[in-house]
Amino acid sequence: MAISTPHLLGIKNISTDDIHTILTTAKEFKEVINRPIKKVPSLRDITIANVFFENSTRTKLSFELAEKRLSADVINFSASGSSVKKGETLLDTVNNILSMKVDMVVMRHSSPGAPHFLAKHIKANIINAGDGTHEHPTQALLDAFSMQEKIGDLAGKKIAIIGDITHSRVALSNIFCLKKMGAEVQICGPKTLIPKHLEKLGVSISHDILETLKWCDVANVLRIQLERQHIKFFPSLREYALFFGINKSMLDKLDKEIVLMHPGPINRGVELSSDAADSPHSIILNQVENGVAVRMAVLYLLAQNKIK
Repeated sequence: MAISTPHLLGIKNISTDDIHTILTTAKEFKEVINRPIKKVPSLRDITIANVFFENSTRTKLSFELAEKRLSADVINFSASGSSVKKGETLLDTVNNILSMKVDMVVMRHSSPGAPHFLAKHIKANIINAGDGTHEHPTQALLDAFSMQEKIGDLAGKKIAIIGDITHSRVALSNIFCLKKMGAEVQICGPKTLIPKHLEKLGVSISHDILETLKWCDVANVLRIQLERQHIKFFPSLREYALFFGINKSMLDKLDKEIVLMHPGPINRGVELSSDAADSPHSIILNQVENGVAVRMAVLYLLAQNKIK
């Protein structure tokens, strides 16, 4: 089993067949990580560098655990304590890492397109772990996997993406992935946090949280990314929570069960109240577990297309 590309740079770049292959393989790896012995020797001859130019907790830990479950050799690189602070370029940094005979690079970078740039210039499989506000492909894949587990085939299902769309790399990857899998997608949030012309991607737009919750089968709620907001996009967090925050009483009033998701970390009391985040509607912890299985699948499948 293999996919048609040597890199995972974004969901926009891969085929629907590739998505289904990754999710099918992830199902097999989820069985592996729930066994008493959670390790397989699939990548024991592969060395992987995790190169993170931005802070990360969940994604970095998830990738590292996935790599170790596959028996790969792992190098962790953080820009905060590196020669990047002395002015070293991205290409020089990665070439220095590759001189240590690295086969794959998992990279997070604040600049959109940085993984695409690397893929053109170095001989290694590149996995995008988030590039600026552009894409975060493995998050979209684990979200789709988690939805499938809960509600089955996504074709025709109604998925809402709620919150800070403008500053989110998760939103764009999710839209590409869900549309390729045949789902209907609605975006909900304040007008200031929804990019213009988003409808061109085949999604509908709403500014009414209650109407969106009534419409959807799944609500994927995104974090308000204050660290990326250099101007005020809404008056206050309290006002955002009042008009777009979700709490359990809202969910209980719906005439159907919906699934609640969040890529984390959650701003509790802003986009989600604690009673909503911890309710039976929520599959947030399932997403964390599924992240390891999906990233194992991506690493394993890309290794089949090893760059010589």
